[in-house]
Amino acid sequence: MNFEQCFTALLTHEGDYADLKNDRRGETRFGVTEAVARGAGYTGDMRDLPISLAKTIYRSLYWDAVRGDELPDGIRYFVFDAAAASGVRQSVLWLQRALGVAADGILGPVTLAAAHAANPDKLKALLLSQRLRFMAGLSNWPSFSRGWSRRVADLLEA
Repeated sequence: MNFEQCFTALLTHEGDYADLKNDRRGETRFGVTEAVARGAGYTGDMRDLPISLAKTIYRSLYWDAVRGDELPDGIRYFVFDAAAASGVRQSVLWLQRALGVAADGILGPVTLAAAHAANPDKLKALLLSQRLRFMAGLSNWPSFSRGWSRRVADLLEA
């Protein structure tokens, strides 16, 4: 999958506008938080955040940060989706732990080489199991567990 395909798949989980009372991130549109949108220079109402800006944000803050174009095709979407949901560092840590390489949260040549040498199906399963364990330990798990579990199940089926 390339960035365009991954972005389209990500939007099926992120949806459009949301302002959930239990979500400490506040308003989001296309999964982009207000803080991230403001950091990207957006000053308008979150309900009006253009999808083109969301795409630019996802490419620069998440796809490029996890070196999406350099990751093996079989896992790039899962690393990108995890970065968008839980942050780049956390996504890379999950990848490194799944690969059994030193986990420093920085995606460098050792991690990339190990990712290319790994079985993509096994690596996907290891990544998603780490992600689910992490989320189940969060204080807001009771409020969001249903949606998060569904997302991981969808990713397992992808």
